[in-house]
Amino acid sequence: MDISVYRPGELTSADRSAWTGFQSKAHLHGSPGLANPFLSPEFALAVGRCRRGVRIAVVREGGEPAAFFPFQTTAAGVGRAVGLGVSDCQGLVHRPGFTWDARELLRACGLAVWEFDHLAEGQQPFEATASGTFPSPVIDVDRGYEAYLAQLRAQSPKFTRSTLAKERKLHREHPDVRYVHDERDPEVLRTLMRWKSAQYRRTGRSDRFAHEWITRLTHQLFHSRSEPFAGLLSVLYADGRPVAAHFGLRSERVLACWFPAYDPAFSKYSPGLVLHLRMAEAAAADGIAHLDLGRGQKDYKDSLKTRDLTVSEGLVARRHPVALGHRARRAPVRALRNTVLSRPALFEPADKMLKRMGKIRSSRQVTAKTTKT
Repeated sequence: MDISVYRPGELTSADRSAWTGFQSKAHLHGSPGLANPFLSPEFALAVGRCRRGVRIAVVREGGEPAAFFPFQTTAAGVGRAVGLGVSDCQGLVHRPGFTWDARELLRACGLAVWEFDHLAEGQQPFEATASGTFPSPVIDVDRGYEAYLAQLRAQSPKFTRSTLAKERKLHREHPDVRYVHDERDPEVLRTLMRWKSAQYRRTGRSDRFAHEWITRLTHQLFHSRSEPFAGLLSVLYADGRPVAAHFGLRSERVLACWFPAYDPAFSKYSPGLVLHLRMAEAAAADGIAHLDLGRGQKDYKDSLKTRDLTVSEGLVARRHPVALGHRARRAPVRALRNTVLSRPALFEPADKMLKRMGKIRSSRQVTAKTTKT
């Protein structure tokens, strides 16, 4: 087994084609998780244009590519999954039947440790050292939208009736309602990002789009388009204006849901839920097998999902002082966060506190703007 490490721009077109080929056939070999667009070469290359330290290890057997391992690294040898913090699927993309030794791979990559928080299922050499596993809900549409809707009616009848009734009300009160599955207007993307930033602030969460590299990455992926991969902006319009939008990534078989948001002025219609149903319908017509809603506890995900995947969090490390130091810093923080998220008695008060802080922060911003005016 030969392992070579490349900068993103050094990857050959033949290697990229092999990587994409592994993804396109993964579902035929019992590894459907490898088809996720966050594991695609396009995502790794886009992150590489926005962040330093992105590398791609190519494992060859008999001179032919057998696996691709994208990662980010520091000079000290601390490795992280590519796009850690925004990536919803991580791991090593490989040919059928390929096995590897995690620490041997790290050694070849010059890493003392590699950290992940959305490890795909079936990555046993990495899963062995995971600190926790978490559900990642999906919407299956491989049997068509009508089959999905029938399942939704059976498992969540009240939710389904209510959402479809709100959609009909939206059509009655705003006759010009339309859905665009693949909107190419960058101004609508900017509108979505403003909505999402406001939502983060309102709920007391950290605003991802306050980080310049995430904003750049989102714009880069919006303009990324190849045969199996695309950044997909889906929009629900009413009277010519966007009322809900979602930006995510698609591969040949998976639509990864990423940044959904809506105009609060239309909240009585639940436009975000209506948008997800229209996304599911269009994705089914487009040959998508499932929509991955991503790890994270949300009521709307529980209502829309057909099943859960499992993703893992943790790190794999060699016996190295850098690895010991990194584990000592990161493990307590991760453990505390996961304890809060997994226990309603802790999560609900914490969530309410964050929302109160968000309201205070938002009101201060409004006051500041008014004073300046």
